[in-house]
Amino acid sequence: MPYAEPHGYNAMPILDAEQLTGRTRTHVQDFKDYGATLQPQVAVAFGALRTAAARAGLDLAVASSFRDFERQLRIWNDKFEGRRALLDPEGRALDPTRMSGDDIVRAILHWSALPGASRHHWGTEIDVYDRRALPSGQLPQLLPAEFAPGGLFAPLERWLAAHAEDYGFFRPYDRDRGGVRPEPWHLSFAPIAGPALQGLTLERLAAALRGTDLAGAAVVETQLATIHARYVRAVASPAPRALAAQALRAVASPEARPS
Repeated sequence: MPYAEPHGYNAMPILDAEQLTGRTRTHVQDFKDYGATLQPQVAVAFGALRTAAARAGLDLAVASSFRDFERQLRIWNDKFEGRRALLDPEGRALDPTRMSGDDIVRAILHWSALPGASRHHWGTEIDVYDRRALPSGQLPQLLPAEFAPGGLFAPLERWLAAHAEDYGFFRPYDRDRGGVRPEPWHLSFAPIAGPALQGLTLERLAAALRGTDLAGAAVVETQLATIHARYVRAVASPAPRALAAQALRAVASPEARPS
């Protein structure tokens, strides 16, 4: 679907193979005011979203933004080798010592992307929470229960459902499609992420993994086509409202300054 540019916006960037797979950070900048690393156009949109949320009494904070290939590789290897918690689809701890390599790979993929396949490589993805809703000293867990009715971030969930698309954001993991578990905290900037998904082909993903020290590489290699189909491609499509990003028409320029 074509993207209708908000007034004042330049053409959205097209990412190359290294940017798509997180092997460079030439497409992102650090924005200390937000505690995030993003593409400049995404930072502008997020700033507008954050301002609107503040008017509704929400303090929209960033739990995670850009992650490069090496960081995603460490997360993957730590989970595969038992140094980081491995969870089942309901968020309960698993014992990897009692699981086959195939089972471990499937368990990791419920909650964490394969290196090279993470949307967070693109600089378009932000995991968010409401800082004001957190009790003092508590950190967000980013689990579905926090965003469910009665959860800490239920008001944020309702507000995002009503307003995020006006600022160009959608939630790619809105429901279970047989791959990644629902992630109501995960926002994606549609005008750039849509083309990025098309660009992350199976061939590009395979090339990014070639020669790396990926734990469970033999298992992954045999399942890569399925992983690409189920855990990369099986996501929500951005609605026309998110692609048009009407609320961003008031933004005069896409150039945000890193601080």
